[in-house]
Amino acid sequence: MTHDIANPMNRRSMLKTLGAGLGLAGAGTLAGVTPVLGAGTFKVTLQLGWLPTNGILGEVAADKLGYFAEEGLELEVIPGGPNIDGVASVASGRAKLGQISSSPSLMLARSAGIPVKCIAAGYQQHPFTYFSLKKNPVRTPQDLIGKKVATNGTARILLRALLAANGIAEDQVEVSVMGSDMNPLLTGQVDVVTGWKTNVNALEVLGEDRVDMTLWDAGVKLYANPYYVTEKTLASHPEQVTGMIRAIARGWGWVHENPEKAVDILVSRFPNMDRDSEMKAVEMALAYTFNENTAKAGWGVMTRENWQAQIDSYEALGQFAKGAPSVDEVMTLEVLERTQAARPVYG
Repeated sequence: MTHDIANPMNRRSMLKTLGAGLGLAGAGTLAGVTPVLGAGTFKVTLQLGWLPTNGILGEVAADKLGYFAEEGLELEVIPGGPNIDGVASVASGRAKLGQISSSPSLMLARSAGIPVKCIAAGYQQHPFTYFSLKKNPVRTPQDLIGKKVATNGTARILLRALLAANGIAEDQVEVSVMGSDMNPLLTGQVDVVTGWKTNVNALEVLGEDRVDMTLWDAGVKLYANPYYVTEKTLASHPEQVTGMIRAIARGWGWVHENPEKAVDILVSRFPNMDRDSEMKAVEMALAYTFNENTAKAGWGVMTRENWQAQIDSYEALGQFAKGAPSVDEVMTLEVLERTQAARPVYG
């Protein structure tokens, strides 16, 4: 599976692209909370934007351990695909809680007048990475000058943001569009290819000669796997929204302490997944989930300052056709504050 991330800004098809772009072919998910008549619980439909990945280890573990049940919730995971429109489902009320792969999707949606708001960040740093080989390495943004870079079509905006953040003119880099195939790098057709660092299967072909430069380290600091709701859901179902985030946070805390068992739960629930590959990826997923920020403020933490920097970056690149949204329109810390005691503080 591949993950690509970027700016989907054909305005007429924005909702469709927001669901599948910006990463998103692999990590975007959405979850809806709907009442189970007569059961006294709420059914949580977790609709994935793509096939299940290690990005839902915490959710699956939380379900297996009964954390959702303790909140009066029942979890159902629905695999998705490239045509899943997560933002539209949440915005329409068909889903009450969502998770999408990359934070810019929410900024762009909000700018377009869609009243969604981020409530927690699943990955503290985005895994989007620029891959090269040791014989022609790209270790810093300046190393991109004069190079041929192949990236997903929707991820070209990320390269523009990276170049702008580092004072590099766009005409100093040759860009081409790629799919999920990493072979153009091996055959010398290009000098750099892109993808998610957590996608261990796709990256195996590059072997030990691989050199990584993450988008985050290159100065573009996006969140991945952010959770979001509409303003209406935040007001109408505060207990359910709080319970969902609390259960997921506890689940990820358990995964931190029991990574191998967590992989077994994931593979048991989705038998088509490869256990060996998931075992290789689980520590990396945890490294993106927990860092020095979560050690201080707990799982899911995010900051207004980081969101403002993201908004400023996209505004400078002319990505908001209807004007840049404010930080308060894009995110809120209230759900994190309500769940503070339950959110693990690993780092």
